[in-house]
Amino acid sequence: MAAMDLFGRRWALRILWELRAGPLGARALLARCEGLSSSVLYQRLRELTANGIIAPTADGYDLTPLGASLGHALRPLDEWAIAWAQAQDARPEQAH
Repeated sequence: MAAMDLFGRRWALRILWELRAGPLGARALLARCEGLSSSVLYQRLRELTANGIIAPTADGYDLTPLGASLGHALRPLDEWAIAWAQAQDARPEQAH
């Protein structure tokens, strides 16, 4: 599977983002990803594991070194999203 296909799948990047600070179990991931179904979670965990991005641990799932390197690529996107959200908060509400 091509990386863009994998990361473009619904919830894949969110799961990786939640794992950035350390391992999490499936229940913790479900709690952090409101709206994520357990079936989709387990499918994404299988795909990410099969592609060497995450690995199962005693504490749940954790990023592999390859997966952790993706976090460096996502930081600028996170910084942009924070700036965008602040700009949205600063905008006057539009009349409907």
